[in-house]
Amino acid sequence: MAKIAITWKKSTIGYPQDQRRTIAGLGLRRLNHTVEHDDSPSIIGMVNKVQHLLEVVAVPTAKKPARKRAPAKKKS
Repeated sequence: MAKIAITWKKSTIGYPQDQRRTIAGLGLRRLNHTVEHDDSPSIIGMVNKVQHLLEVVAVPTAKKPARKRAPAKKKS
């Protein structure tokens, strides 16, 4: 599943209480704090609700390097 990085960029002063709770529900604690979440419908819905306060970036997924196998031992 894809991941997204969410950064809190604008204060919630003057915004409704439900938007403040959404910011807290995303796990953001202070301005410029960044968290990573899976790209799920519930998280996307929360981000859309407070998109004017956030910055969202897709996190690239790195492939794991293939393990090198040791050469097979010859039977004598």
